[in-house]
Amino acid sequence: MSADTRPWSMRERVRAVLSGQKPDRHPFIDRLELWQKGLSHTGGLPPEYAGLSLNAVHEKVGIGRQKMQSPYALRLRGVEMTSTFNGEPFAAESEPVVPRFPDVDSLVPQERVGETHIRLDTPVGALTVEYVMLEEMLAAGARCYLAKHPITSDDDYRVVEYILERIEFVPQFDHFRAVQAHIGDIGYVIPMMERIPFQQLLIDYFDSVSFFYALHDNPTAIARLLTLLDEKVSDTIGRLADLDELYVEIGDNLEGAMTNPNLFRQYALPAYQRYTEMLHAQGKRVGSHTDGNLHSLLGLLAQSGLDVCESVAAAPLVPYPFAEIWAAWQNGPIIWGGIPTPLLEARIPEEEMRAYVEGLLETVGDRPIIFGVSDMVLPVNDIERVAWIAQTIEAYPL
Repeated sequence: MSADTRPWSMRERVRAVLSGQKPDRHPFIDRLELWQKGLSHTGGLPPEYAGLSLNAVHEKVGIGRQKMQSPYALRLRGVEMTSTFNGEPFAAESEPVVPRFPDVDSLVPQERVGETHIRLDTPVGALTVEYVMLEEMLAAGARCYLAKHPITSDDDYRVVEYILERIEFVPQFDHFRAVQAHIGDIGYVIPMMERIPFQQLLIDYFDSVSFFYALHDNPTAIARLLTLLDEKVSDTIGRLADLDELYVEIGDNLEGAMTNPNLFRQYALPAYQRYTEMLHAQGKRVGSHTDGNLHSLLGLLAQSGLDVCESVAAAPLVPYPFAEIWAAWQNGPIIWGGIPTPLLEARIPEEEMRAYVEGLLETVGDRPIIFGVSDMVLPVNDIERVAWIAQTIEAYPL
């Protein structure tokens, strides 16, 4: 550190790691939204946290606030959207602007139990999607569940193609900066992109079983969608050149049992290498939201061009220890995560949690890392354990 001996802010620490510099302490940063929302809904929020803003909760616990925010939206040209909630008309809009497509859960009531049906009409046909919100999901702080994906028949391919051919990028850079200013130095706002094309089809367009059938039964149609999605992702990346940000993340929700090594080599690895090259040319570092079992993909991810793998899990959340990931990525990607959610539950002895964190710090030493909870802090987690981890990392100088 320089003559300025003040503790660095969490934002400064994250930026230092992302830019290849050494912070004063390892950053510890993640999301408490689900913890706060779920316990507020059930009345289980500890009294000392009642009435606090999310920023204030993070300050009190001592963990930086991670926020995922898209810096753009998408206008669905040529689309008429109508929706019902529990069978009653809810909304109607011509050429709606949505944060993502086809996952349009932004059009769904998020605080009420029920079913939302959304219909997207185009001149070549209609797509329908359905979302469900259950009481137990509200108690968990979760968003609604996608119960029906948009592609369920051969007729849906042409409708999706029509929408993708006309979809319009809507920059929201000023809104992104406003969110960043609101959170301030206690946190870091991540500019989030859509998933790579293969992950979009696997997660957003089909249910997973139907997608794997389609991959073999309709290869021409799938290849066409992959091409259109690649064109849209590449166009998005080009438009992000005007976003002056150090880091961009791809929201992939990568899981090695679903995107297995063979599929990864064929579909994901070339996409990552191409997109990271484009973003690196803009001076940006690139990450991916990799919150699943990555055991079979560790070597491939090291070749991907990704600078960061965010929300990285370890045992007991997945069946391999942190040390195995750490050894596989000696030269990157940088790990964002490493503290598995189950360690924050009362069923795990506190001594076991403390031993894990102390061992984690010993393993990491002064090598670059951004500590976080994988995937995030949940209502079933003990917030005092999170506070202890924050204090322990803060006491570990670099």
